[in-house]
Amino acid sequence: MNFHFEVLKTDPSGARLGRLTTPHGTIETPAFMPVGTAGTVKGMTQQALEELSVGLLLANTYHLYLRPGHELIARMGGLHRFMSWNGGILTDSGGYQVFSLADLRKVSDEGVRFRSHLDGSEHFLTPEKAIEVQRALSSDIGMVLDECIEYPTSRERAQAAAARTADWAERCRAAVEAGGASESNPGQVFFGIVQGGMYEDLRRENAERLAEMDFPGYAIGGLAVGEPHELSREIAEATAAHLPQDRPRYVMGVSKPEQLADYVRCGVDMMDCVLPTRNARNGCLFTQHGPLHIKNAQYVQDSRPVDESCGCMVCRRYSRAYLCHLFRANEILGAILNTHHNLYFYLDRMRAIREAIAFGGLPQLCSELQARLVAGQPE
Repeated sequence: MNFHFEVLKTDPSGARLGRLTTPHGTIETPAFMPVGTAGTVKGMTQQALEELSVGLLLANTYHLYLRPGHELIARMGGLHRFMSWNGGILTDSGGYQVFSLADLRKVSDEGVRFRSHLDGSEHFLTPEKAIEVQRALSSDIGMVLDECIEYPTSRERAQAAAARTADWAERCRAAVEAGGASESNPGQVFFGIVQGGMYEDLRRENAERLAEMDFPGYAIGGLAVGEPHELSREIAEATAAHLPQDRPRYVMGVSKPEQLADYVRCGVDMMDCVLPTRNARNGCLFTQHGPLHIKNAQYVQDSRPVDESCGCMVCRRYSRAYLCHLFRANEILGAILNTHHNLYFYLDRMRAIREAIAFGGLPQLCSELQARLVAGQPE
């Protein structure tokens, strides 16, 4: 099975209903990808992810390169076999993780020299190396190496990073063509990444240059780095407008559940975010009325489910009181159940969005979701 994407319907708002085919299955879009940084979605077994109908998850090149190492994973038959996952995998190139190292990295036109956050060892990540590692991982979708920058930043800094990102994309494309197909996943493809900070004209120029390289798909990077959500949405919309209509569009590292529809209406087909899993481990559960902090004293004797409108296994079986107890007792099961609920909530929200696009009800759905949030926090 090879990579293929088709747009089935476009909403007047710009939202797209589509179908993404990868070597490991077909995913209905717009889709949310759970984050499995080190080859695992924290707190979830692969079986549990399958039961939630997760079709595509994200793993990270930087972390897997450092531990256990891409050579070992290649010897094990690739990341799918190594982690016993039959669905699709997208690997981030590691650009954002290197960006987050701050004092431990040095960026040049050649690549990024950095020190491992694990043991301080020195490494040099080039565009060619990012492709080599992802080839070894044998993900279905890989990403080119990009330079992610901070917010706020000057126009000159954003322009230089966008130019470097485009140059690196050219080198990545050449490395892909020279290296041939991945042995364990010959259908693997690589997406380009658009940068340009919060400057619409730089984003347009970068998107147009990357579009000329004819990547199978495109990501919008450099968002959710501290800017207001409205600005993030505006940049996503402006960038998507200059990307090919027949290719999937992926906004990286967003968003809160109430913001999912905002990005979908920008014409985006794929999203990922650590919030559902990270917040779950910190006792923050998402509900239709907003976040619920399960450790709070008001839930100690609360026999109700987390969200009475939720159909997930956790809400059908467990009470707020029990989840509060688990969190306060630092029991592993608490993180597991919280993560299951939060992922279900995100995936269910995305299912509702797809259904609304299909039947022309997206404006009504967005109004209803906003009204619930305005009505107040969970009791």
